[in-house]
Amino acid sequence: MRIVLVGPPGAGKGTQAAFLAKNLSIPHISTGDLFRANISQGTELGKQAKAFMDAGDLVPDEVTIGMAKDRMEQPDAAGGFLLDGFPRNVSQAEALDAMLQAEGMKLDAVLDLEVEEDEVVKRIAGRRICRNDSSHVFHVTYAPPKTEGVCDTCGGELYQRGDDSEATVRNRLEVYHTQTEPIIDYYKAQGLLVTIPALGEVSDVTKRAMDALKK
Repeated sequence: MRIVLVGPPGAGKGTQAAFLAKNLSIPHISTGDLFRANISQGTELGKQAKAFMDAGDLVPDEVTIGMAKDRMEQPDAAGGFLLDGFPRNVSQAEALDAMLQAEGMKLDAVLDLEVEEDEVVKRIAGRRICRNDSSHVFHVTYAPPKTEGVCDTCGGELYQRGDDSEATVRNRLEVYHTQTEPIIDYYKAQGLLVTIPALGEVSDVTKRAMDALKK
């Protein structure tokens, strides 16, 4: 299966992508991983992306599209893939369609993880990270530490990252609404869109997605 996963920041795309890719036995291709891999390997596309990022500029669509194309052409993606974070806008979606069409392929489904904006803000703004080990993550509502502000695992101080503040989260949501949300209508017009309510336990959301794909 060839699937695109979309949804606002905080919808749980990374978590769901990992479970869905495993259940479907297809590679999970995320934009973040593509950038890190290309930059660390010093590929030509990685060098181009790093130059824009170092200058504080957005990486142009053609660089992102090039990375995605290279990854989708690798042997493990021959039987399908799950794209997470790409396409990010309509021009990237059109480029993806053209790439697949050139190979005689097409997308099977686009899963839209639906979460209300206030819930997204609550999820992200409530996150607290341990200063000693960033893998120790808590949440003021959903996974509070035993002692406020103290990591249960190592006793380190818990803090809120700057990009987790409510103002920053709402700005990220505005960018999502402006740039990425239009691809939902783009794929809906193609009859590919499947909306998945993303509230509840991770396993419940995964089951909803798998059930929708079987239909």
